[in-house]
Amino acid sequence: MSTNVKFRLASDRVNTQILTGDRIPRLYTPGEVVTAQQSFMRGHGTYVEDDDIKASVAGVMEQVNKLISIKPLKSRYVGEIGDVVVARITEVQQKRWKVDTNSRLDSVLLLSSVNLPGGELRRRSAEDEQMMRKYLQEGDLISAEVQNIYDDGSLSLYTRSLKYGKLSQGILVKVFPSLIKRRKTHFHNLPCGVSIILGNNGFIWISPTSTSESENDGGFTQNLSEVIPRADREVIARLRNCILALAQCKMMLYDTSILYAFEESIKYEVHELLNQEAIFDVAFLTQHRLRLQEI
Repeated sequence: MSTNVKFRLASDRVNTQILTGDRIPRLYTPGEVVTAQQSFMRGHGTYVEDDDIKASVAGVMEQVNKLISIKPLKSRYVGEIGDVVVARITEVQQKRWKVDTNSRLDSVLLLSSVNLPGGELRRRSAEDEQMMRKYLQEGDLISAEVQNIYDDGSLSLYTRSLKYGKLSQGILVKVFPSLIKRRKTHFHNLPCGVSIILGNNGFIWISPTSTSESENDGGFTQNLSEVIPRADREVIARLRNCILALAQCKMMLYDTSILYAFEESIKYEVHELLNQEAIFDVAFLTQHRLRLQEI
């Protein structure tokens, strides 16, 4: 069988089976009539025209009782209280940091919402305010939790828990936030020797387990001089390619699906996972294993 034929078969299997069950959700385009029944209420992503509810964005319909909304296929992150996020510091301001969380507006991390070095529990002083850039500066990556949502939709973060703080060595992978499956925990140490943080905002952090355990204590130190062994870097690169493969096939990302994809990818070299045929093959085999698990 030629390579082109195998590629087409693999892509057909994924495209027809990768979504929920064997049923592909109905895709609505902007301006298309969702329903003509006046008994329904319009939700996000819809508008009313000539007594019809129409889609204002491209996406799939979600219905809760009589409320109809359109969930866009591509959108910025809309945060919820308690969400785990991986974010980047963009600006140091008075008593706060501005943070990029992949949302419509910049998020805020208050000085009072972080652990001071040593885990001290005390009031923040003027000296602490002067040392803010020493704690976190522009470009630093952090893991945090959404503490509050302001009236304009911007988020307030905090890192007071010991599992949050500045991130050290690793790789940042960006995917659509809608592909991150909400779970009880978003911090995982995988059997392959790598730790991942699945941010609800679509930012995924991959790092060696040893580094993650030593740095992920809410502190502000980074050991960027530590040499990561080549074997660990290859595992991280393979995991990164697996995550991008699942994301390209619009599969939900969580610890089980990522681990299955990693195991199915062993037969390929790391660089081969960038080829479309390998991407579809890994995604299809991962989906098959996930279905067997549900039976």
